[in-house]
Amino acid sequence: MFKPLGDSALLVQLGDEINPIINHRVHALNALLQNTNGILETVPAYCTLLIHYDLNFTYQQIKIIVEQRMNQVKDSFQKTARRHEVPVRYGEGQNDLEIIASKLKLSIQEIIKIHSEKEYRIYMMGFMPGFPYMGILDSRLEMPRLQTPRTSVRAGSVAIAGSQTGIYPLDSPGGWHLLGWTTLKLFDPTSETPFLFSPGDTVKFIPEA
Repeated sequence: MFKPLGDSALLVQLGDEINPIINHRVHALNALLQNTNGILETVPAYCTLLIHYDLNFTYQQIKIIVEQRMNQVKDSFQKTARRHEVPVRYGEGQNDLEIIASKLKLSIQEIIKIHSEKEYRIYMMGFMPGFPYMGILDSRLEMPRLQTPRTSVRAGSVAIAGSQTGIYPLDSPGGWHLLGWTTLKLFDPTSETPFLFSPGDTVKFIPEA
């Protein structure tokens, strides 16, 4: 459950799967550790919480603090979350809809319907600034990552991989299967609030004609 990383970080593992209850506890613990003396930064993920701490504290001291906070974690913890509606132009520009349809034995319209009818939880942010890892994807759409990642994916591209869906916030390389594109800007470094999404928020994709 606890693992030291280097001389000033500790990893807390609360599970080993993509699960909304486990992820909920990760964010509850993360909230309880904010503004705690000795803790410099926290990084929540699907089922882990990475904690960077002040070198004036020992690993054991931080571990005790974290254990105390873990005893306070309540499943009823409510994080202020927002619901986002994301317009998607499915099939626009660079996309893999025909390949996905062929491999999964679905029509393109079925893929769009399945992907857009569900509301997704943002489990974590990562890979690049503003990239939301969302789930859980309907099992009918599960596809492995590309064997050879693309060297360039357009910012705003909506994609799937495994049981996850996501949106590329910047032009970048990428290995997920592309469904379409959104005009929303997910990351703006010049803004006081540079990230459109936060972990715990929910996203509903809205197909555009």
